Amino acid sequence: MTAVTLLVTACTGPGGTDHPTPSASATDAAAQARAVAALGDVTSSTAGTMRLADGLLPPTNRWFSGLVFGAAPQPVFPSPISWQVTSGGFAAGLPDVTATEKTIAGGAVPQVGFDLGATSTLVSAYDAVSVTVEHRDGDTVLGHSVVAEGSPLVSYTAARDEQLRATTPLTRTGDGTATMTGGGRTWQVVVRDGTVDASGIALREGGSVVLLPTPDGASASQVARLIAAARPLAGTTLERSATRSTQRTTLGYDFGGGAGVLVPQAGQGTSGLSCTGLEVATITGPASVCTGTALRFAAKTVQPDDRLDLSGLSAADRTTLSEQVREDAAGVDPSSYAADTYGGGKDLYRVATLYRLAVGLGLDDQAAALKSSIVSELDQWFDASGCGDRSARCFRYDPTVHGLVGQQPSFGSDEFNDHHFHYGYLLSAAAMVADRDDALVSRWRTVADLVAADIASPTQTTSFPALRVYDPYAQHSWASGYSPFADGNNQESASEAVSAWNGVARWGTVSGSAPLRSVGTWLLSNEAASAQRDVLDPDLSAFPGFTHRVVSLNWGGKRDHATWFSAAAAAPAGIELIPMPAMAGEYAGAGGRAQIQRVLDEAVPDGRYDVQFGDYLLMYRALGGKSDAAAALADAKRLPDAVVDAANSRSYLYAWIMMRT
Repeated sequence: MTAVTLLVTACTGPGGTDHPTPSASATDAAAQARAVAALGDVTSSTAGTMRLADGLLPPTNRWFSGLVFGAAPQPVFPSPISWQVTSGGFAAGLPDVTATEKTIAGGAVPQVGFDLGATSTLVSAYDAVSVTVEHRDGDTVLGHSVVAEGSPLVSYTAARDEQLRATTPLTRTGDGTATMTGGGRTWQVVVRDGTVDASGIALREGGSVVLLPTPDGASASQVARLIAAARPLAGTTLERSATRSTQRTTLGYDFGGGAGVLVPQAGQGTSGLSCTGLEVATITGPASVCTGTALRFAAKTVQPDDRLDLSGLSAADRTTLSEQVREDAAGVDPSSYAADTYGGGKDLYRVATLYRLAVGLGLDDQAAALKSSIVSELDQWFDASGCGDRSARCFRYDPTVHGLVGQQPSFGSDEFNDHHFHYGYLLSAAAMVADRDDALVSRWRTVADLVAADIASPTQTTSFPALRVYDPYAQHSWASGYSPFADGNNQESASEAVSAWNGVARWGTVSGSAPLRSVGTWLLSNEAASAQRDVLDPDLSAFPGFTHRVVSLNWGGKRDHATWFSAAAAAPAGIELIPMPAMAGEYAGAGGRAQIQRVLDEAVPDGRYDVQFGDYLLMYRALGGKSDAAAALADAKRLPDAVVDAANSRSYLYAWIMMRT
């Protein structure tokens, strides 16, 4: 068993209680701060005005980022409910989940809520999966709302004696209990240190009200059980542990010493919970309504790997592959490397995988030339003072958002969009080339470690938040930095997220950083489990109206068979396969040959692979078995050069498929 590491972000709960936060050692934090200072700061931050309490690191790439950034607070989706700021208070709803051909929707629904007389809000605390919102009237703090992924409860605690006006009439059901009905849904209301009448609730200072949606079909005894567990939520914690075969996650919920109401994500199981037999509809499927203090789930350990096994290749395939590597290596033009973190990262990743093949095939001259080309480029990216004399291929620090920004931004990377996609390519390339090269590790470590910390810091430091992009309840990452959307945050390319964590773990191994290897492996394993379950082989039995086999764009409030960039049939599947790292076969084809064929029938209905992502679709096809791999190799040899992706090479395409013939 590896050491258990507690991972939480800084949090001050609604009552002002500090939640202890483990952090890096003072020596490590000071060294990191010096390294950050050496980079220099961005000219200006894109964050704008934030609705955030002093002392909190800005929560980019979170399910609740829309509460902090942008002109006005956006709805958020603490599954299984929605929650939103209103003109004078807040509203909550249990979304009605519907499905059309391309979309499974469960958008925000303001079924019930309260008018507090508030004129503004700010996020005053957040932690593993909960967020605390402070409601103010001018400079006067009225109270705090707390919502958390994995619980259907909405908790509000008054900071002063206060009268809350209900948005729909209240019906008293007992001493301190009532119901509210809106949008066809009845909610239970539980009041502590206050009184209830038809129009609202009078709370004394420190008093609270908890809202709970009534699940369909609940009996009187089941409702009574849920009311008893409708306790105010103070905050959450995150723990992870691992064996060689399993990565375990525990989300702890502080309900003031007792069990509260919890709803594990569909497909995650109910270990350690006392379940009611009731379910609620969510965009990932029916989810069990339970009581308890923690959600526990496990993912199969996916071992980080960036080396294709060529030992089983036939002599003929080995000869063909060697010839292709020589040709591809001769075509590498260092002057054509892109200057932004995404394009440049993909270029370097392509050449690094080519370098790995050259080494594995004993092509020493090609390997040396390829390594020299990559080293020259990464020497620029990992030069701490690089932005002093150039405006690209270097990083600066955004002290407002507390993160690294590659200069010459792309796809909104200066707004903290897609950092894990971009930086994963750079870290993967660095790990492949610096493996067993102590001089390169020493030269690159300072900036490369900062790049890894930006997306995957195991703990919060003064320079970086913990786990900037990863959501341990959803079991996947979020790609939008500021999340300016009414449907919550989103992530498109689960496969590039998987590849990013593989890169973090491999860089941790190559550089000798046990914390990076550990957190990278945990992230890799969990993201791979989600990519398989939620994206490439989803259980869609609850959504008969949804007619596709891949869910390629996952939001807080909906799931789409669509992409940001293309309406082509191949795009939704292709973006979930790129860039097919060495370990991708452990999860990408887990649905089996039948699911692979269903996906391909959608993506390339005419059987033609000369389309964008056609190379990755052929690699995916090869996971169906030896005969499929042989057919895929034949098609790959006919594939036009223009179709091979910038992160791929014809050599890597052949090698991936040949391993499976």
